[in-house]
Amino acid sequence: MEAYTSFAHVYDTFMDNVPYEEWTEYIVGILREYGIDDGLVLELGCGTGSMTERLAGQGYDMIGADSSEDMLQIAMDKRSSSGHSILYLLQDMREFELYGTVRAVVSVCDSVNYVTDPEDLLEVFRLVNNYLDPHGIFIFDFNTEYKYREILGSQVIAEDREECSFIWDNYYDSGQQINEYELTFFVRDEEHEPLYRKYQETHYQKGYTLEQIQSLLRRAGLVYLAAYDAYTKDAPLCSSERICVIAQEQGK
Repeated sequence: MEAYTSFAHVYDTFMDNVPYEEWTEYIVGILREYGIDDGLVLELGCGTGSMTERLAGQGYDMIGADSSEDMLQIAMDKRSSSGHSILYLLQDMREFELYGTVRAVVSVCDSVNYVTDPEDLLEVFRLVNNYLDPHGIFIFDFNTEYKYREILGSQVIAEDREECSFIWDNYYDSGQQINEYELTFFVRDEEHEPLYRKYQETHYQKGYTLEQIQSLLRRAGLVYLAAYDAYTKDAPLCSSERICVIAQEQGK
């Protein structure tokens, strides 16, 4: 979980291909299907606040929680620019605490995959269940075991840009279902051009199956409602790389 320190400062640059607007429309559509048009919503693993800001712009009272102080600092800079009233909490999702309940919890960009111990993920789901309003909604996505095994495993991904570049080495352990990836990135030093500074981080994610996720949700006391292939309304396939899940608090 000790990731996104130096990388936080270039995270948004390399995530500019994420269709946040489409994802926001999708999440808001689901929330409204369940009568959640406003009120408190928590984003777990909010990172630099890209989704948090957009949901706030849709009229929700947002809380964002993340374990990376560097990522949250960027999120708070965005809040200063937007003027949105967002509460940011420096908290590990495995131990997060709120002052009261919320109408919904969302988590995007495979944040739950960073919880590599299934028992820890069970605790995350239990906490979500505890802090949801009666019949509140939990929406999250996760990268599948298939994606790590067949798409990312043992692959090297590189991208070169003028202001920064990165090399992403993947190593997948099929026995543990753990994907280790080493990030090496080079960021231009604005004070000493044309010098670039080198940074390295190692990240770990677990490739869960939908069946594992469903079992953990049930054990946590949540009602599993649906799962979709990525941000669609299509049923997930054995070759789905990202799955969106909807669960519900069953009534306190």
